[in-house]
Amino acid sequence: MGELDSFGAWLERQLRRSRVSQAELAAALNMTRAGVSAWVNNRAMPRADKLRLIEEFFGLLPGAATSLQDAEKRAVDRIWYHRRAHADGGREFGNAAAFAFEADLGTLAREATQNSLDERLDLTRPVRVRYTLHEVSGDQLRAFKEHLRWDDLEPHFRAAARHRQKVGRVLAEGLRELDESDSLLLLRIDDYNAAGLTGPEYDDGRFSAVVRRQLDSHKTTGRAGGSFGLGKATLWANSRLGLVLINSVLSEPYEGHQERRMIGRLDLPWRRVDGESFAGPAWLGEPDETPGFRRVARSWWADEETARALHLERESQDPGTSFLIVGAHDMGSEGERGRPDLADMHTKLTVALADNFWAAMTAGESTPPLLQASVAALRNGEVVIPEQRVDPGERFPAQVRALKAYLDGVTVEKLTAVDQVALVRVPLSVPPLRGTGDKTVEHQAVLLVTPADDMDQEHSRVVYMRGSRMTVMTRRPREVPLGTDPFQAILLAGYATGEDGPVVASAEAFLRASEPPEHDKWDRTEELAVAYARGALTRPKKFRADVDAALREVVGRREARANGGPSALRELLQLDTAAGARRTEGYPTIRHLEGAIDDTGAWRVNIELRVPQRDDPWLLTPVAWFDSQQGGKATITWAALTAVENCEVDGKNLRVQSGVRSASFAGVTAVGSHLVSAGWARLAVDIRRAKGARI
Repeated sequence: MGELDSFGAWLERQLRRSRVSQAELAAALNMTRAGVSAWVNNRAMPRADKLRLIEEFFGLLPGAATSLQDAEKRAVDRIWYHRRAHADGGREFGNAAAFAFEADLGTLAREATQNSLDERLDLTRPVRVRYTLHEVSGDQLRAFKEHLRWDDLEPHFRAAARHRQKVGRVLAEGLRELDESDSLLLLRIDDYNAAGLTGPEYDDGRFSAVVRRQLDSHKTTGRAGGSFGLGKATLWANSRLGLVLINSVLSEPYEGHQERRMIGRLDLPWRRVDGESFAGPAWLGEPDETPGFRRVARSWWADEETARALHLERESQDPGTSFLIVGAHDMGSEGERGRPDLADMHTKLTVALADNFWAAMTAGESTPPLLQASVAALRNGEVVIPEQRVDPGERFPAQVRALKAYLDGVTVEKLTAVDQVALVRVPLSVPPLRGTGDKTVEHQAVLLVTPADDMDQEHSRVVYMRGSRMTVMTRRPREVPLGTDPFQAILLAGYATGEDGPVVASAEAFLRASEPPEHDKWDRTEELAVAYARGALTRPKKFRADVDAALREVVGRREARANGGPSALRELLQLDTAAGARRTEGYPTIRHLEGAIDDTGAWRVNIELRVPQRDDPWLLTPVAWFDSQQGGKATITWAALTAVENCEVDGKNLRVQSGVRSASFAGVTAVGSHLVSAGWARLAVDIRRAKGARI
């Protein structure tokens, strides 16, 4: 039996909750104060008759002192405890951790959901995360403020809002909006199948790391995405009032309870109220009577009615935590006069969840997803936008296809069809930690490549992931040949590969150490320089270069597929030759043509040539014309020609270097030479011999 489950801890808890001293209990039981102290400190155990008297004294059911059960949850007195100002005169005008992020719903969705993923409990089921926007006004708002003890808070809000620093200005705007609109936006984030805020009130544990500390991530697994303890600050950063309420169902009992562990935390700048100075943070909770913590607000085990009144009710007893952001806002989703636009905010959350966690939400035939996410919107308890589950395949069909193929084990070595997924292993050399005497190990990361979907707005990029398929960065690879068919690529490293073992763990730890607090790239960091052996700083760059090289081996310089490319572009672009001209293998030909109509109505094209090798340079003339939908043919002129690779522009001609096998250039058509609108015609381009040139 652990210390938290000991009789002494149980007895101390009953004393604290009943606000009874050890001396008072000793008198009631006709004992000495030292005898009760021995029980509390686990130096002795009461006899059976004393156990029955203790149960009667605290009004507990028979057997409670043996089973260490508390009384049923009850409504408790709650106070706001405001931390007193520093005795040395130091002042903080905001939580520095919150300034690491913008007050943006996209950032909030990324950081909060990643924290939920890191606390996944049952690995056979996904973590379920639900975001609920809820605008309350009128009587509902007044009832909420009453349960929040608003009258105790308001003087602190008004005092802090007088500061002209950033936090004070945001707070002043939030109070102005609340006064004028008589409405308040709440954003609740619930997670299920997560560990919950376990651990003691003040010592090390998940609870104290989130509620009472800064820069303490308290990650219990090496698979965690975060490592700086900054992500939780986004909860408070996205509240104009700096206020977050918490309700947690624990995966491990604490004080004999698991359900509805509740507390509130307020982050304000230094302020002076009624002649007394306060440092910043404040907590809503039950007054603590433990020596050394008297009158500090601690968490309490709430009843269901209190949870409903504070808009923190949970739908099941599945472990996890609910965070209620009071006065939620997003600078990009505000309507007239700063009022929140629920539809815009709902959309932004849905898109952010899909963008950052589409991989975690992807399942295989026999592999469950790591995450399920949904978003809903309410107004005074009435549904405005029904709960919408985020579907990763809607925004990322090609990437989901690639990851699913990997999970199902149906990848190929070489792409020969548009629905295939190629797999290539990319080595990552992981240097040893300083002073360990270990050797460098080689981790085999996984690169997945598949043709892009016709509807993909962004393509030909690599998405880098580790951990629980957390998207760290998306970057365009270098030196991919012009004319390469559009593709999507995913790089899985560390635990994102779905593999395990000491080498995988080493790679995961190394990559996490190479990330800044935003976790948005793998690069040189101070942690790499301090913790790892010499050479560690260059490894991330080398790894990225190796990924690009492996990708080029897959996509290569291939013939354009007859059915390749978006269908709309295929209809508008036509590769043609001069009328009546007969091409042979010994003449330059167009290998690939791609382009689009710009805002001015001009065609902008990129063209790659296949060039027979010879000792002399080629002098060529690119000719463009429109094949209109009415059947006519209209020659047009170039507004600009630009050399890209292995050639140079010579007036209206191209001079291709000798001895090369390919060349590429770009062109822009002259809108003034268009006899029909570019949108109503097909563009054809031919490469002809320049006048006077030797072929």
